[in-house]
Amino acid sequence: MLFNKSKEPVSGNEEKSKTETVIYLFIYGLIPIAVFYLMEAYEHNPFKEVRAEAQFFNILLFELLGWIFYFLLGRMRPAAGILVSLAVLFGITNHYVMKFRSTPFVPWDIFSVGTAASVAREYDFTPDMRMVFVTLGFLLLFFLTHFLKNGPRFSWKIRGAGFILFVLSLCLFVNTLQKESFQNRHYLYPFLFTPAYMTKVNGMAVTFAMDLAYVAVDKPKDYDAGEAKEILEEYGTGEGKGEKDDKVVTKTADLPNIIVVMDEAFSDLSLLGPLPASEDVMPFMHRMQQGQKNTITGYAQVSVCGGNTANSEFEFLTGNTMAFLPNGSIPYQQYIKKETPSLASYLKSLGYETYAQHPYLPSGWNRDQVYPLLGFDHMDFLSDYHDISYVRKYVSDESDMQHIIDTFENKERGKPAFIFNVTMQNHGGYTDLYPDFINGIQSGYESQPLDQYLSLVHLSDQALEKLVNYFSGVEEKTLIVFFGDHQPSDTVASVVENGEETDTKTRYLVPYLVWANYHIDAATGKNTSLNYLAAQVLSAAGVPTNDYQNYLLKLSETYPVISAAGETKSMGADEKALDTYRKLQYYQLFERK
Repeated sequence: MLFNKSKEPVSGNEEKSKTETVIYLFIYGLIPIAVFYLMEAYEHNPFKEVRAEAQFFNILLFELLGWIFYFLLGRMRPAAGILVSLAVLFGITNHYVMKFRSTPFVPWDIFSVGTAASVAREYDFTPDMRMVFVTLGFLLLFFLTHFLKNGPRFSWKIRGAGFILFVLSLCLFVNTLQKESFQNRHYLYPFLFTPAYMTKVNGMAVTFAMDLAYVAVDKPKDYDAGEAKEILEEYGTGEGKGEKDDKVVTKTADLPNIIVVMDEAFSDLSLLGPLPASEDVMPFMHRMQQGQKNTITGYAQVSVCGGNTANSEFEFLTGNTMAFLPNGSIPYQQYIKKETPSLASYLKSLGYETYAQHPYLPSGWNRDQVYPLLGFDHMDFLSDYHDISYVRKYVSDESDMQHIIDTFENKERGKPAFIFNVTMQNHGGYTDLYPDFINGIQSGYESQPLDQYLSLVHLSDQALEKLVNYFSGVEEKTLIVFFGDHQPSDTVASVVENGEETDTKTRYLVPYLVWANYHIDAATGKNTSLNYLAAQVLSAAGVPTNDYQNYLLKLSETYPVISAAGETKSMGADEKALDTYRKLQYYQLFERK
């Protein structure tokens, strides 16, 4: 009898015992197959969308894991239970990450558990029918594993040998999956630029295994730290090396205050499609985009969509680009472990007092640990804000920008301030209803999440106008930089796209504004990317730039846009320039002191 519930060993002749053992092993081998298809079903139909060879490779990964657990524990039932449980956890996690961020769960997200937990209560985790049915399928499978409790048990020698064999096989296979030649030969989609599509056609397990190759950042090909240092020295300050003639200021007292507001999810969704809103969503920004005195406007291409705010911070503050780092990685959590060159540390060297502000928890994205390493003297988080108003459950942009004004009014007179502020008001999700928040904007699409998002952006636009109006009457020279960190997730954006094909890069565009209460050369339609923006701001403001910033200004002439979403290059652009940039970035991030 195959599923004998007694604790006594199965009786019978030796041939029957061998047959039962084979049957048990065969049935156990079917479980990883069921686990793969069920886990994929959380997101899509794996039979139709995962490529044939990729299906086999995913199953092989689960088989190897299943047998590792079996030989480790020596018992089929708990081994199968662990495999099923891990698949459920991974599948559900990936489903919600896709829902809230529009990208799949990647290895680096493990470093973001703390940040995710801090904002989890603001999202709607109500399961859809697909999740319910797939989870029920897993529960049925978990119940069936009960009948494996009398599966064959092996001696510790066989178990040890089997465990080592399958662990080595797993390591070898994962390494093979990461090889470009193997990926090409077996039609595995290798492009990290489109992680959602990569996961859909390769399967979750195979894609996750492929992504593991990028946990650490390898040195660029033919990299030499001495060479990188020499290149930067060529762009150091001095005659012909980045000075802006009479516009360059050298006295600390002449340097302008620089206020940077990176506004949560601030974007112009009319770029994606028609937006017949009840009124202009961002009238102040649109008015400034039409051309105003001492104002520069345009669109900045970012590297993230729907989340991972810290990566936009990273690009702006360091001048580095996520295009050269593993897809899904979070430099704030993975790479910034020591003092790292940034806009803050550079301005500090010029005599600025440096402030980092964020009206939320200090632990988010490790900001409380990272900001000092980037050169910020002062940090303000939620507990440092007083007399504030809330929009939904977050500090309003109006209160946040008032905190900027308060900081300015209390700083040392005559000492320039660099204030870097990251807002919180517009943080997702947008599906919940709030009795004290009424959508002031109606999109015309009968979508409550879209209406809520647009209403929030409208409030941000009003807060920005108040900030600019205040500093219009300030005597000290002050320059304000305002931009969004990313567009909202597909839950909101897809409504505007309305099923139409949208250029991928368009989903990564956010408006930016540079305004000064003193003379700067005005410009409109000046598109860029966040890695360049800080250097371009300093140049426009008449503030001296350092060697790395000078290099970026030069590179932007031929590659005006570079981000993880792709690059834009001019005619005659030298492809080797990107290799040089990659080397200099590695030097800046990992080796420069």
